[in-house]
Amino acid sequence: MADVSETVNGNLFDNAMEDMEKAGEVANIPVESLEVLRKPKRILQVTFPVKMDDGKIKYFEGYRVQYSDARGPTKGGIRFHPAVCLDEIKALSFWMTLKCAVVDIPYGGAKGGITFNPKDHSLSEIERISRSYIRYIHKFIGPRIDIPAPDVYTNPQIMAWMLDEYEKIEGHHAPGVITGKPIDLGGSLGREYSTSMGGAYILKYMKENTDIIPDNPSIAVQGFGNVGLHMSRILSEWGYKIVAVSDSRGGIYSKDGLDIKNLIAQKESKGTVVGFSGTEKITNEELLELDVDVLIPSALENQITKHNASNIKARIILEMANGPVSFEADKILHKAGKTVIPDILANAGGVTVSYFEWVQNLNGFYWIEDEVLFKLENVMISAFKDVYGHVERFKTDYRTAAYIVAINRILSAEQLKGSL
Repeated sequence: MADVSETVNGNLFDNAMEDMEKAGEVANIPVESLEVLRKPKRILQVTFPVKMDDGKIKYFEGYRVQYSDARGPTKGGIRFHPAVCLDEIKALSFWMTLKCAVVDIPYGGAKGGITFNPKDHSLSEIERISRSYIRYIHKFIGPRIDIPAPDVYTNPQIMAWMLDEYEKIEGHHAPGVITGKPIDLGGSLGREYSTSMGGAYILKYMKENTDIIPDNPSIAVQGFGNVGLHMSRILSEWGYKIVAVSDSRGGIYSKDGLDIKNLIAQKESKGTVVGFSGTEKITNEELLELDVDVLIPSALENQITKHNASNIKARIILEMANGPVSFEADKILHKAGKTVIPDILANAGGVTVSYFEWVQNLNGFYWIEDEVLFKLENVMISAFKDVYGHVERFKTDYRTAAYIVAINRILSAEQLKGSL
């Protein structure tokens, strides 16, 4: 179980700043140069009324943080979650800034969110909440300004409502304002599972080109939402053995491997992986501590903390969630010889294909799925090689190396513009 002191959302941003400080020290980046990355460029906080199905008015709080646009328009998802707060959104927008720089796409970073639990609301209420949020932030987003996308508990349908609301306000079609849209509204083929695909490409490359991952690795996936589900599906189709998965209701384990195809069918019909035939029920916390080769946290932040890090047995931790390993836990894992592939590299496939979608929207020319995946693999492997090169050069961990790659690219852009 994550420690309460480490799950206060404000600590996420503190963790991000500590990681940046560490990277600066390792790479001898001047402290004064890092000042440009200590605070976001723009913070938007809105409170807006929405009529509920029973006719009552309820007020919602929403955020949009545009952290840096040094390398291009800002980019980042919108999440619906009861724990959404400003410090969390600041941290996520900072990570998005780094993520775009790590994979070398011409974006800055942003993030948005609304503080509520969509599970407590009808579909029609969620639509009205989504549209109202866009009405309050529409002046601050745009295809050349800031481009939102799906995140936790948002999806292509919600992006469709938000796009429609924006276009009604602006009075013209603007598909490039939002990515992660349905295909019929200008979405990109492959976008739905691109986050998972990007991480899978990295894992496959590591298996084939390093001695870190054994030939038949056992894998545990925490979180069976969009990212965890597709990650499990892709790796299973490639012949990898997924021995455990979990969702918000609990986890399941089978040492011989799970039948992912039938498990997905159960998840879609029953809404949970729990109770899948021939498996042992485990908790999310127990899944993290399984004796597996690869652990893939794909849920929320701060799942591995200083209190459970020493119990992690997996040799490789592939961060498909944002910030699943706390700063203190990261140090413990590194000291224990674990390899953590950080979120700003591992899960960058989503923003990469969002970039492809945006390019296609602006040009009005759409690619076949194979072309999208070919380009995605090239971007992800190139980014991994860049980060690995810095691991070797600075004799450091992958997270610090990824930060160094990203920070130097951002600072170079700021310097060329005359901001440094």
